Amino acid sequence: MANLRKNVAIDLGTATVLVYMRGKGVMLNEPSVVAMDSYTGKVLSVGKEAKKMLGRTPGNIIATRPMKDGVIADFNTTEKMLTYFIQKTLGKSFVKPNVVICVPSEITQVQRRAVIQASKYAGAYKTYLIEEPLAAAIGAGVDIGDAGGSMIIDIGGGTTDVAVISLGGIIINSSIPIAGDECDMAIANYIKRKYNMIIGERTAEDIKINIATAYPRDDDELYEVRGRNLINGLPMHVFITSSDISEALSKPLNKIVDTVHDVLEQTPPELAADLFERGALMTGGGSLITGFDKKIQEKIGIKVRLAEGPVTAVVRGTGKALNWIDKLDSSEMGEESGRKKAIEERMKRNYI
Repeated sequence: MANLRKNVAIDLGTATVLVYMRGKGVMLNEPSVVAMDSYTGKVLSVGKEAKKMLGRTPGNIIATRPMKDGVIADFNTTEKMLTYFIQKTLGKSFVKPNVVICVPSEITQVQRRAVIQASKYAGAYKTYLIEEPLAAAIGAGVDIGDAGGSMIIDIGGGTTDVAVISLGGIIINSSIPIAGDECDMAIANYIKRKYNMIIGERTAEDIKINIATAYPRDDDELYEVRGRNLINGLPMHVFITSSDISEALSKPLNKIVDTVHDVLEQTPPELAADLFERGALMTGGGSLITGFDKKIQEKIGIKVRLAEGPVTAVVRGTGKALNWIDKLDSSEMGEESGRKKAIEERMKRNYI
């Protein structure tokens, strides 16, 4: 039966869930949203269909995001969401899969146990955890077993993880609850203040995807936004520019830049010298904001570049970690040092 058991890698993100299977690549990429009937507790839809219901549901239907700031906020809903995604990926199977899930680098032991338990109840045989910066580095093609230092800036939906990696482990890191969702909120608040118009989170996200920029563009085209007038409550529309959005995003983006700077300040001198030569690597959906790499580069003084396929880098790295699944941390209390040592040994023997 062990030979029939499949191994699945999951990027359990605040905004998106990605599922990877060895030999098949990324099998699923859907929003981490669940729509439920509040009367019966029955799940009505999950993922893309549920996201369409955000802000549009009648009183008895609740569309929610069970993940917040990279960790589980609603255990029961997260369990149902994981069950749906695992079954959608594997189909009907009598053999429970092994699951590798990436988690923020500064997750607490309580939050770690919640992820393991939710995965177990969702149908996993064993659940293994790997930190997002390590997974992002592996997915971006970084040799994490190398003695030289590598900096990873992973900007997801709920958290931004910044880490310096060497010899298969995280040397210095910081995780902050400021990322894509915070940018959406900043855009919505800016439009509310400047134009007296209220917009939903889906609209704010669309604005971010289409015209978000760290610096105003030269070709400042107008972008139409529809919402509700704050004063009279009637529908209205306005035209905004990338200059508006760069102003709206200045606060959250500056906080991320300051976090990168703080991590660099705490990096040992030898590794800092490596980073000056190698630069830093950006992953995650938030790294796609136009000009954000240049903004960070101006602050820290070293080259910053985007990884290839930044949105799927974390789940691809988590998928590669399936190669040494038996060496990952499956305990609820965590065995950090032993796991890192095992990864280092595997990397030195070129198992990846």
